[in-house]
Amino acid sequence: MRYSKLLIPTLKESPADAEVISHKLMVRAGMIRQMAAGIYSILPMGLRVLRKVEQIIREEMNKIEGQEVFLPSIQPAELWAESGRWDFYGKELLRFKDRNNREFCYGPTHEEVITDIVRREVKSYRQLPIILYQIQTKFRDEVRPRFGIMRGREFTMKDAYSFHTTEESTHETYSSMSSAYSKIFKRCGLDFKMVEADSGTIGGNFSHEFVVLANSGEDCIGFCDSCDYASNLEKAATKTLSTNIKSPLLEELKEVTTPNKKSIEQVTQFLQVSPKKLIKTIVFETDQGLVAGLVRGDRQINPIKLKNLIDCEWLIPASEELITKTTGLPCGYLGPVEIKLKIFADKEIPLMSNSITGSNKVGIHLTGVQFKRDLNVEKVGDIRNANEGDPCPKCDPGKFKIKRGIEVGHIFILGKKYSESMQALYLDAQGKEKPIIMGCYGIGVGRTAAAAIEQNHDEKGIIWPPSIAPFQAIILPVNFSDDAVNSAAKEIYKSLWELGVETLLDDRSERLGVKFKDAELLGIPLQIVVGPKNLGEGKIEIKLRKNNESQLILFPEEISHIPSILSKL
Repeated sequence: MRYSKLLIPTLKESPADAEVISHKLMVRAGMIRQMAAGIYSILPMGLRVLRKVEQIIREEMNKIEGQEVFLPSIQPAELWAESGRWDFYGKELLRFKDRNNREFCYGPTHEEVITDIVRREVKSYRQLPIILYQIQTKFRDEVRPRFGIMRGREFTMKDAYSFHTTEESTHETYSSMSSAYSKIFKRCGLDFKMVEADSGTIGGNFSHEFVVLANSGEDCIGFCDSCDYASNLEKAATKTLSTNIKSPLLEELKEVTTPNKKSIEQVTQFLQVSPKKLIKTIVFETDQGLVAGLVRGDRQINPIKLKNLIDCEWLIPASEELITKTTGLPCGYLGPVEIKLKIFADKEIPLMSNSITGSNKVGIHLTGVQFKRDLNVEKVGDIRNANEGDPCPKCDPGKFKIKRGIEVGHIFILGKKYSESMQALYLDAQGKEKPIIMGCYGIGVGRTAAAAIEQNHDEKGIIWPPSIAPFQAIILPVNFSDDAVNSAAKEIYKSLWELGVETLLDDRSERLGVKFKDAELLGIPLQIVVGPKNLGEGKIEIKLRKNNESQLILFPEEISHIPSILSKL
């Protein structure tokens, strides 16, 4: 392709609303343009990158016998009502009515649609297992779309679904999919980790995320510094240390005056105690009513873990107004003793003794609180956030490390969640109807491209891995109007395309400095500089974008070496 014929509207300055480097550079490199909040037009250079990512995905999906389909993005409400998600999914679901007043949504995901297809077309165990996948546009009406195409409302996603007769078959495909995902992200040049994860609104009981390590990431992941354990912090297990310390003398329950002392910090300073002595009581609103969660004073409750322990459909922090209206208790002095709410405690709480809690009376706290004697707890479990330096839950003496990351892929075992509610059944060898067991596997195409930029850039611009670069090489003539330079540049261009190297020829009349700046901004892996002085000596210069190393090679004899040079990047 010739630069002069392509739409590449580069910019010198970053957009004012761009928060992360991938958003800034994709706009500056003329790859994307915003049309509305979280909705972007993808321009030619950006689309070339996305198509490269898609092709890598297709190749790896096909290797594990995935079959590509293309499903409707507009989905009828009836299907979502069957699965129970029409009322549950929330405001992220874009709902509308057609001219006949029938309700539809713009698909944020396709579990219902694919389950409907399979229940219609698959009847026998002989047709299973099967993997169906698509690469298609989704829409989720995010409250705060940001970070360019990394967290837009409209986005391209690869979603795959597998269908099975047994748990063993499901786990075999899950393992194959996990391996395929690892190959995809390696081929895209990404440094990533596969981490345990929560399944969220999709559902399911076994889940992993593929997270690209980047300081700009929205997610935090924890991993052991000794073993291979890694998890999203929403899911990260904690280890409760056993103690051989002799139990202290149990104190009586006692009220102490704590005037205007509401926060953990205020109470601990006033009573001259460690936050580890306090039990923090946090009230949440759920579909089952208000509940109280308990953690040690120096810990934070993990809402995802608490939701899973309660086994509720949704959970949000309760407002002070709601708490006071419902319970009549004063916020800031809430405590678990005789509180008329279901209590769910972190597994550290039973190990505490002589604890301090709120008293449910203004200006008063309780001391000498004992777990067995004073608390009526519904259930105990791991409901706190893991912290940097915590002991690894899987090995000893491993310690937890925490880094930021970008989720680019997520795989689930859905089980029978959708097949039972939507009656996706098959006949087994004995002719008995049984629900199909499902798996679900997603990759964000745009997020993968954006994550590659977050990991591969410098102050000059993008540094694309060759596998997903819009072009692998760019020819930069010093003076394209010079006959010798012009002829050599065209010859190199023709030869590289014949060698299978996607090459961009900068045939503009701009100064060489401008061409260099644009080439560096665009992140094309290999720059080929063609100038009259080097040509006079039978040479051209090649420069690697990744490390700025350059060398002179013989022209035209060593043009054939360029594919080998690119393969080593």
